[in-house]
Amino acid sequence: MMAGPRTHRAAATVVAGAALLAGCSDGKPSAAPELPASTCFGAFTPTELAPFVGTGKEVRVDAPADARLTAGRDSAICNIYVDGKTRFFASAERLPQGQHFFWAPAVDEQKPEPLPFAENGKLWDGGAAIFLSCKGPTEAFELKLWLDGSTEQIEQKERRPLFAGLMKKYLDFARQQTGCGA
Repeated sequence: MMAGPRTHRAAATVVAGAALLAGCSDGKPSAAPELPASTCFGAFTPTELAPFVGTGKEVRVDAPADARLTAGRDSAICNIYVDGKTRFFASAERLPQGQHFFWAPAVDEQKPEPLPFAENGKLWDGGAAIFLSCKGPTEAFELKLWLDGSTEQIEQKERRPLFAGLMKKYLDFARQQTGCGA
């Protein structure tokens, strides 16, 4: 389902209120839990991430407040959990200039296609990733952006367009947050 590195660093945890159960006495699944107003560093709205949430009792967002990266803070990770299971993952990682990035074999197995707005980006049914060179205010660096999520509840034909739209927005947001191109 999900590919890519998942390293945990100190992060603020936000727990959204539990959703009301819809007809729990007759065995129907619970309603979709509500996301907080600001999710994943403030990059996405609850409406944009709602397709990944699905049903459940409780949603938890584990992420720092922003994605500002420096030589001293080289990554920012956001996980959105529903009932303890990851439903959406976003990361930004700052790497030394010239460091190469190798695509995970799990990505290549999903028949990725290039992202039309990023020279070194890939898009697949379960996510999108971009690796780009940046000229920061004081030094050059490489930036890796990664999005993936649980897509069982999303129609096949909607998955890639959904990830492409989220990645375009995330790329613009991350460039500003990280000083890429400043």
